[in-house]
Amino acid sequence: MYTLYYSPGTASMVVHLALLEIGAPHELKLVDFDLDAQHDPAYLELNPRGVVPTLVIDGRPRCESAALLTMLAERHPAAGLIPPPGTPEREAWQQWVVYLSNTLMSAYRLWFYPAELGATEHTPEVRAALQQKIEGVWGLLDTQLGRHGPYLLGTAFSGADLLLTMLMRWSRNMPRPATEWPALQRLADLVRARPSWKRLYEIEGLHEW
Repeated sequence: MYTLYYSPGTASMVVHLALLEIGAPHELKLVDFDLDAQHDPAYLELNPRGVVPTLVIDGRPRCESAALLTMLAERHPAAGLIPPPGTPEREAWQQWVVYLSNTLMSAYRLWFYPAELGATEHTPEVRAALQQKIEGVWGLLDTQLGRHGPYLLGTAFSGADLLLTMLMRWSRNMPRPATEWPALQRLADLVRARPSWKRLYEIEGLHEW
């Protein structure tokens, strides 16, 4: 049994998707951002940063969405979310998950939270620079998927595609969302057609892509 502390549509989404793909028993605990529940002392005991997700594994709280995706994929290899150890595909999977975490997730953090750059809102120059950084990632990934897709590992779906599609979703209200790149649009369509994606939307009460 796993316990996932989540907030709808946030970085906990990929962990929830992984749990649904695996089919492992799990319990969901909502961290209500509207009530500032992420800063409740009891939650901070689990996650001192006061963010989601937190996944309790065998009684131990663990954090960081990309790391949690990796832990779940490795603990449940039969689900096919990660290639076997020692294979070129495993190396590629690790490369893409780290790349997405280091580039897109960090850039999004600054895009959505100007206060982390010491401002109440971005100047036009900073906003343009962040947009360019994010769109540069979309361009690189679209080329990768266009040449070697439809998935990040070629013809085989993996957990890396769940992470990428979650991050694509976050761009939906940006000036140029990720789905304006054709190979990324194709990937999004494939992942959104999966039962896990549809089930998550029902559970978390999500509507917009």
